[in-house]
Amino acid sequence: MLSFINRNLSLLAVSVCLMMSCASLIVATAALVGFALATDKALSTLPMAVQYIATMLTSIPAAYLMHKLGRKLTFMLGSLFAITGAGLACFAIIQQHFWLFVLATALVGTFQGFANYIRYAAAETVAIPDRSKAISFVMLGGVAAAVIGPNLAKYSREWISGAEFAGSYAAAVLLYLMILFVMAFLRLKKDIPEPVSINEDKPLGRPLSVIVMQPRYLVAVLSGMIGYGVMSFIMTATPLAMNQSNFLFDDTSLVIQWHVLAMFAPSFVTGILIVRFGLSKVMLCGVFFGFACVFINMLGSSLWHYMLALICLGISWNFLFVGSTTMITDTYNEAEKNKAQAVNDFLMFSMVAFASLSAGALQNAFGWQVVNLGVLPLLTLVLIALLSQLRKDKLLAKQNLLQETPLAG
Repeated sequence: MLSFINRNLSLLAVSVCLMMSCASLIVATAALVGFALATDKALSTLPMAVQYIATMLTSIPAAYLMHKLGRKLTFMLGSLFAITGAGLACFAIIQQHFWLFVLATALVGTFQGFANYIRYAAAETVAIPDRSKAISFVMLGGVAAAVIGPNLAKYSREWISGAEFAGSYAAAVLLYLMILFVMAFLRLKKDIPEPVSINEDKPLGRPLSVIVMQPRYLVAVLSGMIGYGVMSFIMTATPLAMNQSNFLFDDTSLVIQWHVLAMFAPSFVTGILIVRFGLSKVMLCGVFFGFACVFINMLGSSLWHYMLALICLGISWNFLFVGSTTMITDTYNEAEKNKAQAVNDFLMFSMVAFASLSAGALQNAFGWQVVNLGVLPLLTLVLIALLSQLRKDKLLAKQNLLQETPLAG
């Protein structure tokens, strides 16, 4: 059952664990730091939004660099941005400088633009039938991150006297250094130069316009965009909503911890569920968990409401993110992978950046209920797209069965 696991896959999983530990630390603290430093409180989520904008803008250059330098060197280069960004964030908090903190999160976001290709690297280390399980396996690193990140934020926030949360970003520097160290031991097949025959024709792949107009590609991109966007939108607003409801930071940290755990713990079974029931059905379950999150948040605003809703939100993200990543790997060949992956990540993090930026403004202007109601049309759109894809999958399966069945008589 676990025969697909190899050395590279294990190293990538450790990298995801460290990366998501930092990410959850930033999620738990960035909006609160922004709120404390910004003169205009509507800009409190700007640091998170700028982080995702940087991720979006880095997606295409990162794909180009991976094509030229290989994934290993590109991942290591990205780690340097994160180390610099976390160190600058610590300095910005000490200096009480909002815009310097925004710049720091942009550098961290640049790293995320590189690191998001880890899931594709994982898929490339195994045979095609094991891709969904490989993607799920590396995402399991986030289970440990759910404990490490929020707790590290909580226990390190007072490390530097008079600068709350500066110590948290100093701790993030150490984690990013560990990522750089782990990446140095990767030995990915695509990074090993292959002998080139002068008589060998090198496939160029289809034009990008042909790739992105495939119905399956469009459904995958739409699901990933909205699944990640909805998660980011509600998650970014949560610390602000809880702060405005006079919850302690320990409570916020606990909610974020359970949310991140719910984002990654399903990875124990997501790949298996996809193989057993099919991509579209698992992704549909992700949509329904998104609806459940909104429903719970509309019922009340106690600690348990926040916690249960954010758990549902995490599961929703997992099913849609792993599912859309797996679906998109079915839509291109080796020669097309860099451009197909780059467009997907560019569009997805465009949505995430917009969601993060608007979350703070909407939360401050209209409140928690409006934030939740705002995602319902988006979830409905994904529901319609996936139901259509499920119908196509059933028709295709039926056609294949008829072709395989010998004619009687």
